[in-house]
Amino acid sequence: MLRKIIKIDEEKCNGCGLCAAACHEGAIEMIDGKARLTREDYCDGLGDCLPACPTNAITFEEREAPAYNEAAVLAAKQQKACTLPCACPGTNSKAIKRDAVTQISAAVSSQLSQWPVQIKLVPVNAPYFDNARLLVAADCTAFAYGNFHNEFIRNHITLIGCPKLDEGDYAEKLTKIIANNDIKSVTVARMEVPCCGGIENAVKRALQASGKFIPWQVVIISTDGRIIDK
Repeated sequence: MLRKIIKIDEEKCNGCGLCAAACHEGAIEMIDGKARLTREDYCDGLGDCLPACPTNAITFEEREAPAYNEAAVLAAKQQKACTLPCACPGTNSKAIKRDAVTQISAAVSSQLSQWPVQIKLVPVNAPYFDNARLLVAADCTAFAYGNFHNEFIRNHITLIGCPKLDEGDYAEKLTKIIANNDIKSVTVARMEVPCCGGIENAVKRALQASGKFIPWQVVIISTDGRIIDK
């Protein structure tokens, strides 16, 4: 079928792997130091990988390609999730125990490095934004994921909000923060519920509007406290 799909220019690709990390569907893989679209049927054509590319190696094109296979993508994600602690055949129980001990023994003290944290309250310019790794998180994520401070807030500048409860759109303010400061990377932490997609979309639009190419990723947390997409 004729549809919109991404195109990767291998000559421009520097092998950083950021696009592969940003592709939530797993359509991009790193092969011989280059990003390649290995599963055309996994590519939804939305271009989440575009803002992550620092060399402009990824563009859109319209051509004949297999239809986007959402069922196959979900099946692949489910298979990947089977590494969680469970009775799945082939599970590395020692690794699971080691990870569990690591989480339990992690420090429980706050890792917050700045105040305020609400998107609506933070200034557009602040010294802590200089060379910052930015975390834009939905309010509920820190309550749902037990080790949130150590795994996400630590060594990040944290901005939080709730697109369902807050009035207005975060994109305009986030654009100013990204455009006016030297931001190294952006991580979006959101819940799996549909309304949480608003915070992800706001960050995506802010990155595009800022005119900068900054590495970014989205982490989705389930309502029972698991990371289900990263």
